[in-house]
Amino acid sequence: MRYLFRVYLVIGCAVALVAALLVTVSPALSAPATDPEGGSASLRKALETASRGYVDAKAKLEDSRKKDDEIGKRIGELEQRVEASSADLQRVAAQAYIDGSSGVNVLASVLDSRSLDNFLQRVTYVDHLSQEDTRTIRRATSERRELSNSREQLKDEIDKQQKQEKEMAKRKADAEKALARFGGASTAGYYGGPATANPAPRRPNGTWPSESCKADDPTTAGCLTSRTLNAYNQARDAGFTRFTRCYRAQSSGEHGKGRACDFSAAPNTFAGVASGGDKEYGNRLAGWFTSNSDRLGVLYVIWYRQIWLPGTGWRSYSGGGSPSAAHTNHVHLSMQ
Repeated sequence: MRYLFRVYLVIGCAVALVAALLVTVSPALSAPATDPEGGSASLRKALETASRGYVDAKAKLEDSRKKDDEIGKRIGELEQRVEASSADLQRVAAQAYIDGSSGVNVLASVLDSRSLDNFLQRVTYVDHLSQEDTRTIRRATSERRELSNSREQLKDEIDKQQKQEKEMAKRKADAEKALARFGGASTAGYYGGPATANPAPRRPNGTWPSESCKADDPTTAGCLTSRTLNAYNQARDAGFTRFTRCYRAQSSGEHGKGRACDFSAAPNTFAGVASGGDKEYGNRLAGWFTSNSDRLGVLYVIWYRQIWLPGTGWRSYSGGGSPSAAHTNHVHLSMQ
């Protein structure tokens, strides 16, 4: 009996010890500090928010500058037309004077108007002139109104541009702050030559529309967004056909959303630290993605302890010690 009691006692203590260990360890297991590719969930979220905000602000800025150019050209044309119509009004006034019309003093006051409001108010009194003269005055009135409206539109676009420039600066600072714990120093990075990829569809204002994970992933049994699938296909068309995996179920990052792919530097599998021709392949691929980022909708690229974001360019990135975490065996692509 004493022997059995001791056995039960030992078993009971062991069970209690295991339970205590589980209570202690379980929080760490349920909320890991790092994801499979290094960094952390909070870092991934911060980079996504900063990069997406920067790209949206940049697109809106470029769209506003295009409108700015269009409005500027229209203002130039209107100023020429207004100048010509002023000459026509002078001619009408001169003819009215020759004809002895009593309207000459009224028309002279119209020509002396210093503002659009005064011009419109005074021109309404010139109703006794000939039909041709009236058409001339109405045309001049319409042109002056359009010129005034165009100048107001130009001012609005300039205000929008200043707002977007401030937003871009803020998003860049947010990204740099998030990266500070994982390196963050500026690096030479990789250049992939001129952009050659076929562009993915954008909204009319240049921003990227949201997409769900609906397209079949050719590398797994999972799904991708249409934009991510386009980036994958464009990379393969450009000659980057080595081993690749895209969708992966995970709680953080873009893989689980169908917005990320890992492109192996080695031909047939994810190997150890890339060197020689494998590293050169990774260098060219990382550079190709950044050179085509505007066409493809790239969120960020990670390769060989470096990370590229639209707002910051290439920065150092110490994601972890293993080849996967340090991204020394594959190029990671995250998409908008």
